[in-house]
Amino acid sequence: MRELDELFNALSKSAFRDQFHLKGKELEYLRTKGLPTVLDHASDFIEKRLARAMLVNDGKQTPFRGHPVFVAQHATACCCRGCLEKWHKIPKGRVLCTIEKDYIITVLARWLNCFSNGGNN
Repeated sequence: MRELDELFNALSKSAFRDQFHLKGKELEYLRTKGLPTVLDHASDFIEKRLARAMLVNDGKQTPFRGHPVFVAQHATACCCRGCLEKWHKIPKGRVLCTIEKDYIITVLARWLNCFSNGGNN
């Protein structure tokens, strides 16, 4: 797993990752529900969509829109096991441990926090 400042510096240099921003319904949802609730949803998404060792649809399991966590996952390369391996040094082919799941939540929280209090990242 990477140090967060190093990770976010690298992500900022990716044209693909830098195109993701919260707006519209996703932004309103985050501000209405609040960061703690949205992060609870993130924990559930991680467990259901990323935590298993083998994912049949890896690389396609995270929608691009529809929930602030989905946008954050793409912005932070926490969207699939391939991106987790490439960007975060979390190997594919085994179940995510609690420390890794907590790390992913921390990464998502840092990105989402930029939007939760009225900021536009």
